[in-house]
Amino acid sequence: MNEMASATDAYLVRKAQAGDSQAFGVLVSRYMRAAYAVSLSVTSRHDDAEDAAQDAFVVALARLDDCRNPDRFAGWLLTIVRNRARNLVRREVLRDTDVLPETAASRGRTPEKEAEHAELKERLEKALQRLPEIQREIVLLHDLEGWRHREIADRLGIPSGTVRSHLHFARKFLRRDADLAQVAAEHGPTADALDVTDIGTDMGHVTVGGDSRGLKTKVR
Repeated sequence: MNEMASATDAYLVRKAQAGDSQAFGVLVSRYMRAAYAVSLSVTSRHDDAEDAAQDAFVVALARLDDCRNPDRFAGWLLTIVRNRARNLVRREVLRDTDVLPETAASRGRTPEKEAEHAELKERLEKALQRLPEIQREIVLLHDLEGWRHREIADRLGIPSGTVRSHLHFARKFLRRDADLAQVAAEHGPTADALDVTDIGTDMGHVTVGGDSRGLKTKVR
């Protein structure tokens, strides 16, 4: 398994195409967080983002033979994620639930701190929703997942300079957004550093092939 974990995407894709479910499981673990981030940038709702990301992996497994360039698996996968998320948005009725539920990340907080934390996340999410989809996607991949500009450019098929530009303007917008400005005013200087890295969620289980066991990945 350690050998699998350090293997290239191309190697894992070819192994999975040959029927190795463990290889596909490694790909799921490797890209589940990124898939969730891309899905969230489209749906803006936790439950929908989770469902679309998981659904995308099922579709990717079924269509794996269509991945003609295994070296570009990540970009191929994220295209599927984006399409599944958009399809879900079109058919889903608007819900009244919060986008970001309470998670294990809140353990250890007092009820007062937890309420404050939930409010901060709600306002941050409202601010993110006002960004164009491509900027949300880049912000989430860069700040939530820690992807470099060149990685994002390669996976999204756009120039690295365009990624930097989108990230710059997205952050500029977020710094002057009314919700985040109110957060800074109410919660002091520490709110100036507020970013999406504090968003967390359980991604749930994805079943690989005929294997009944699930793959569980946490997004923090």
